[in-house]
Amino acid sequence: MSAKNAWFIIIWVSLFAIGMAFVESAVVVYLRELYYPTGFEFPLREIHSNIALTEAIREAATLLMLISIGILVGRTATEKFGVFLFAFALWDIFYYVFLKAILNWPVEWLEWDVLFMLPVTWVGPVLAPMLNALVMAILGTLIIWAVQKHGRASISRLQWGLLIIGAVFILISYMEDYVLFMNDKMPLMEMFALSEEQISKYITQYKPDNFNWFLYGAGFILHVIAVILFGRKSIGR
Repeated sequence: MSAKNAWFIIIWVSLFAIGMAFVESAVVVYLRELYYPTGFEFPLREIHSNIALTEAIREAATLLMLISIGILVGRTATEKFGVFLFAFALWDIFYYVFLKAILNWPVEWLEWDVLFMLPVTWVGPVLAPMLNALVMAILGTLIIWAVQKHGRASISRLQWGLLIIGAVFILISYMEDYVLFMNDKMPLMEMFALSEEQISKYITQYKPDNFNWFLYGAGFILHVIAVILFGRKSIGR
């Protein structure tokens, strides 16, 4: 167990995540060239149902790849989680780095973006997922470092509670605006029974109106507290 092993993992997982980020950003570059030749903006354009389904599967496949790298590299359950967090964070950060380099987008940090589309559309200012990714990268690094240095690392119940509650707050902040928009159109549960064609129809009417920074901020602070507590415990050993 040594710092050398930790650096080996961090460097190679970073290269994997950055490579994935470029592939992801390249797909978005192609989609925007096809559907937004004059620049990305809301409301979203209607896309063919096959393309929409392919995009949903691509997002699920991306998560599967990030989970897989954690399972393959980590030796303990906690380290697997840490590697996943670190890979996810680097992938997310460099996705926007490459979009900025290729398309000069986003123009500003508070520009709205579609963050995810499963199980419903997530939207938010670009700054929000970037801040999440920064905290995830720090926690992932601390976990990898602790396991490689001490042979193990444990996340306490309090820390898990802070991470889970914080994640719930943040996820709600990402989905809230879209869900409220759709709830004006139909009962909430009917939303999950819509076909790809119906979803595409409603998406072309949706324009983000409000991001719940208060709820997001509460979740973000809980995550920061959890990272600080874990860091003090793991580094202070």
